[in-house]
Amino acid sequence: MNISSNLIATEQRLGANNYKPLDVVLTRGEGVHVWDTDGKRYLDCLSAYSAVNQGHCHPKILAAMVEQAGRLTLTSRAFRNDQLAYLYEELAALTGSHKILPMNSGAEAVETAIKAVRKWGYEVKGVPEGQAEIIVCANNFHGRTLSIISFSTDPDARAGFGPYTPGFRIVPFGDAEAFAAAINANTVAALIEPIQGEAGVIIPPAGYFTRVRELCTANNVTLILDEIQTGLGRTGKLLAEEHEGIEADVTLIGKALSGGFYPVSAVLSNSEVLGVLKPGQHGSTFGGNPLACAVARAALKVLTEEGMIENAETMGAYFLEGLRSIRSNIVRDVRGRGLMLAVELEPEAGGARQYCYALKDRGLLAKDTHDHTIRLAPPLVITRQQVDWAISQIEKTIT
Repeated sequence: MNISSNLIATEQRLGANNYKPLDVVLTRGEGVHVWDTDGKRYLDCLSAYSAVNQGHCHPKILAAMVEQAGRLTLTSRAFRNDQLAYLYEELAALTGSHKILPMNSGAEAVETAIKAVRKWGYEVKGVPEGQAEIIVCANNFHGRTLSIISFSTDPDARAGFGPYTPGFRIVPFGDAEAFAAAINANTVAALIEPIQGEAGVIIPPAGYFTRVRELCTANNVTLILDEIQTGLGRTGKLLAEEHEGIEADVTLIGKALSGGFYPVSAVLSNSEVLGVLKPGQHGSTFGGNPLACAVARAALKVLTEEGMIENAETMGAYFLEGLRSIRSNIVRDVRGRGLMLAVELEPEAGGARQYCYALKDRGLLAKDTHDHTIRLAPPLVITRQQVDWAISQIEKTIT
């Protein structure tokens, strides 16, 4: 048995069986590439679900992490540290936020937003205690906690974990009229992904978010956009909301906020929603720690200063055009925005996973989602030459 076989066997023997990864054991990463334990190089077209937008092991983020790790890593929020205020300033300047609450994982950011908008609903909007409702969309993915899976429509994510948290109303994604019909006097918020990533890169019809924004404003409903996967350059804009020229009341970011070095997330808000939280009502030991803040500051800096967002827009359009030029009778649809792309296969193709294994053998790592879709999301530093190579491997695999 070689080293990778040994490691896979140990994982299967000792680990909980809650993931089904492709059988490749990675040991090193740089830029758009990763290497396995046998020394084989791959083009990473998943970017850890968009957490490594800046590329693997970006040297400037690494330097910031090492420097801060040698000075101070954690104080808890019982005391102040000299990095948090700077992160607040830089995030506010970049996104126009008035209030910021730092957490660790994306799911924690979602839970934070749910708590805050419910409290806002009771204390500001005047919804009767315990009656707050949040509108969410079918086929959403916002995380794995109990409250979040309570409003999932994915049986794998939800089944067997009840009793479920009440207070959510599910409507079809992209249907503004269904959204309008779901609003009532107890609606405190809507929680939506600008593009549904886990569902297979589902892009809503043009004008959908403009209408949702109008409806939220007219009915005093807080619009929460989950930009944990779509935000920070992935779609060719800093935030995906910019494609429709709208502004959310609350924006959730995570993943690429640390460039893949450390779990960092944040709730970005107007003053009204986060303003309802008082000391002792919500928090996290690690949220806003100095190491996280230093890493996030460096991650944001390289993202904006090194032209990664613009590159995502240019290379994304080029990649999409190349994928659409592939002629294959098993391709049902090709879609995307920026470097968030998907190739959906016909059901008779036999599932996307086998094609992901074939791509792995050719040196390209991608992940299947919802049985028939190959999702493609390379780091935002990808070059035209690398996109050409990726398209050629995909073409050879699916024709």
